[in-house]
Amino acid sequence: MIDKSKASLAEALSQICDGSTIMIGGFGTAGQPAELIDGLIELGVKDLVIVNNNAGNGDYGLAKLLKTGAVRKIICSFPRQSDSWVFDELYHAGKIELELVPQGNLACRIQAAGMGLGAVFTPTGFGTLLAEGKETRHIDGKDYVLESPIKADFALIKAYKGDRWGNLIYRKSARNFGPIMAMAADVTIAQVSEVVELGQLDPEHIITQGIFVQHVVEVEPTSPIAAQ
Repeated sequence: MIDKSKASLAEALSQICDGSTIMIGGFGTAGQPAELIDGLIELGVKDLVIVNNNAGNGDYGLAKLLKTGAVRKIICSFPRQSDSWVFDELYHAGKIELELVPQGNLACRIQAAGMGLGAVFTPTGFGTLLAEGKETRHIDGKDYVLESPIKADFALIKAYKGDRWGNLIYRKSARNFGPIMAMAADVTIAQVSEVVELGQLDPEHIITQGIFVQHVVEVEPTSPIAAQ
């Protein structure tokens, strides 16, 4: 019997080790798997490479992980917001490496990994510092930059509901990067508000199919923005 549900965060995260590359879902705090991040902190792993749209907000979630010093490098689109003081302090102190990726390129590179593509040409970034050292090409009257796929050892994502096969549905904007990150990681761990019985999820509403998910854990939201 296929049963990907786990009894605890610790059990779901137990495979993660030092030096792992981890994709973390979320657009800012919307859809961020805060409880999985807390579990990752408890695990005590270090030298991590994190892929996320942002670089943390306040002292919550991803920012809380950065504050522990466990992250060696972050790949993201928006490292600085008004409340990104944790990242700012680490970066200016030379304690964290940043790879800045335009948001569309970030999504495209993650999708390329999930689809098994070798690389993708994109016009975004051409003629800027972000294109330095990369192959460029003139195609059909337009200039492009060759970007490599972004893969990960693990993806930590948040969904609304899931079943024991790993099928997932999302809640509104919390969906964001979760579906493509699940496709681009070797192991996907999803936190959900409820694990339901097989057949209770409408097949037409399932966004991430169980083939892309290895572990599902039901959590009681503890974050101040649990509704997201």
